[in-house]
Amino acid sequence: MTGSSAPLAIMPQSPGLADRIWWGAGSRATGVWTAQQGMNLMSSTLLTEDTGVPFGDLQAEQIQQFRDAWKAAGWEREPRVSVSRSILPITTDEDRAYFGARGSDEQEDQVGYLDATTIARFGKSYIGEPDAIVSELLQDAAVREADTILLTVPNQLGVEYNTHLLRTVVEHIAPAVGWR
Repeated sequence: MTGSSAPLAIMPQSPGLADRIWWGAGSRATGVWTAQQGMNLMSSTLLTEDTGVPFGDLQAEQIQQFRDAWKAAGWEREPRVSVSRSILPITTDEDRAYFGARGSDEQEDQVGYLDATTIARFGKSYIGEPDAIVSELLQDAAVREADTILLTVPNQLGVEYNTHLLRTVVEHIAPAVGWR
């Protein structure tokens, strides 16, 4: 026998493993598929579709369709949903040097092609003073619908700098948005 189409069991088994599996869904349709499979939804900073609505609204549609499909599938537990955001608060001269001159194009959704045929809507970066970022995040429909927020960081700037960025988010943004 040269191959098998039967699913392979994960070994060794871990109690509750199925409840901790996440699937990165890149469209509303794959969000529905994720729910049908009983996996948690992880939605990133782009979706491989564009309906002309803002990224957060498109992602919120994906989340709602995921939850509707989850309920229709009859799963007993509550699913988890995460969205990713690039949040770059500016509070120091170093922050301003890195991000202060970023063009307005990064602070708005972008629509483009991943290849010759695949259109995608990319979410904006949240760059600026913490109070301004808080106002924008409170308007983001997907951020309101998710139970988990994954933050993207500029890893090329190193651990120390990213610790500073994350500390700023934890101390100045998270409490104002209601994140625990």
